[in-house]
Amino acid sequence: MKTVRIVLALGTALVLAACDAGPDKSQDRNTIDRDDLSQLKWGVWVDPDGCDNWIADDGVEGYLARRYDRYGKPVCSGVAPPTVATGDFKQGASSVIGDPI
Repeated sequence: MKTVRIVLALGTALVLAACDAGPDKSQDRNTIDRDDLSQLKWGVWVDPDGCDNWIADDGVEGYLARRYDRYGKPVCSGVAPPTVATGDFKQGASSVIGDPI
């Protein structure tokens, strides 16, 4: 029984040691422009349910994040009809490639 506990403890330690917080997602990993994501111009895309999502496009990569109020509930502001994007979110294009669309 003692051996089983030791094996379980070692197994748990191995599993927990393999856990990693992962890379810092606040930085753009693009090799062309390495700007902080807060420097991008963000717009709003309204999903099919009518709720807001923050969107940005740097010309190479696109970003999307659900918009929440301070209580953790989705924001459904009605800023645009469902499946429509609004704002200057494409103005954050990379300095080398730009945004052809």
